[in-house]
Amino acid sequence: MIKIGTALFEACEELEREKGISKDVIIASLCDAMVTAYKKHLKQKDVPNVEAILDEQSGEIGVFRTKVVVEKVEDPNLEISLEDAKEIDDEVELEDEVKIEVTPENFGRIAAQSAKQVITQRIREAERKLVLDEFMEKKGSLTTGIIQRVENRNVIVNIGKTDAIMPQKEQIPGEYYKPGTRIRVFVLNVKETSRLPQVIVSHAHSEIVRELFELEVPEIEDGIVEIKSISREAGYRTKIAVASNDPDVDSVGACIGPRGSRIQTIIGELKNEKIDIVRYSDNPVEYIVNALSPARIVSVDILADDEYSKEAFVIVPDDQLSLAIGRDGQNVRLAHKLTGWKIDIKSQSQAEKMDYPHHQSHFEEQDEEQIDDEVDEIAEEIREQEEYAMDEEDIASFEDSENAEETVE
Repeated sequence: MIKIGTALFEACEELEREKGISKDVIIASLCDAMVTAYKKHLKQKDVPNVEAILDEQSGEIGVFRTKVVVEKVEDPNLEISLEDAKEIDDEVELEDEVKIEVTPENFGRIAAQSAKQVITQRIREAERKLVLDEFMEKKGSLTTGIIQRVENRNVIVNIGKTDAIMPQKEQIPGEYYKPGTRIRVFVLNVKETSRLPQVIVSHAHSEIVRELFELEVPEIEDGIVEIKSISREAGYRTKIAVASNDPDVDSVGACIGPRGSRIQTIIGELKNEKIDIVRYSDNPVEYIVNALSPARIVSVDILADDEYSKEAFVIVPDDQLSLAIGRDGQNVRLAHKLTGWKIDIKSQSQAEKMDYPHHQSHFEEQDEEQIDDEVDEIAEEIREQEEYAMDEEDIASFEDSENAEETVE
């Protein structure tokens, strides 16, 4: 047996505290290293029935070979005579197995060199597995990290036991990522590598908006108000569809909060990103009308509604075309992502030139005054949130687009 003292056990306990690597893993690695060193000593790759045993009480470790007790020994590597076995254990009988210590003399130095290599490798493997298991569980969820540095347009974020990579496409356009700043990120993917797992995170994911609403709106956390869908163009605008499971609770009002306190807090967290809170409806026409807010809608015709295609034709007043489309098509694009409907928008004058019939219009059985009242009610609700108003630059950018046809896939 080789005396190893208490230093090893102290080191094992320290590793367990700092890196979460179990002491049993280190001890098992040490025993495997002893067996490997023994095989090298014998210059044999396959040595059966050999194991290393560590006595934690005495702090000694040795190599042992298991042999079967027989009357006549034919293979001395696997068998031992009853007479020799009795010298080790008086109570041993035929066909029993006994462990014979075979630790070579002056084996400590050889074993120490082998143990160092094996233990180092096993610690790395154990650390890698711990990180992989931890972040596999976090995949598809949010976590907090600290920005370390920016390399080749990628932001390196420390998220605990490893550094994660935030690619440029997952960053918010125009955002400055300062080292040392705490940041909330979404764990997109975890890739297994030969070293530590590679974790990919996002700061532009729509789930970040979902969590902020869950934190700020108690009705969402309690399940009274439900988030049905989110569409986001990070750094610019987000549309979120909400519905209430309690007829006495207004879903949009709950998200806005008293005097807009809740929504303003969320906007501040998102660096003044505009947010449209949309009332969800099972009626696709109403849902599309709400999703296109703050633009006023004249009619919505359902062209296709099946498992292969969902298409709608929307007519807006001439002066609302630019607002309905949004800058660079942003408003209608977000409405498409939010509802899942392909939306084709035309102004009234364009529809008249097309001589388009409104047979499927949601509004055809309503008089003009009733239509205006319903649309004005929706628009007024949205105007209570200052985020819905487009500035002069937004509208000016579409002064020449009123005659354009816009279709969003």
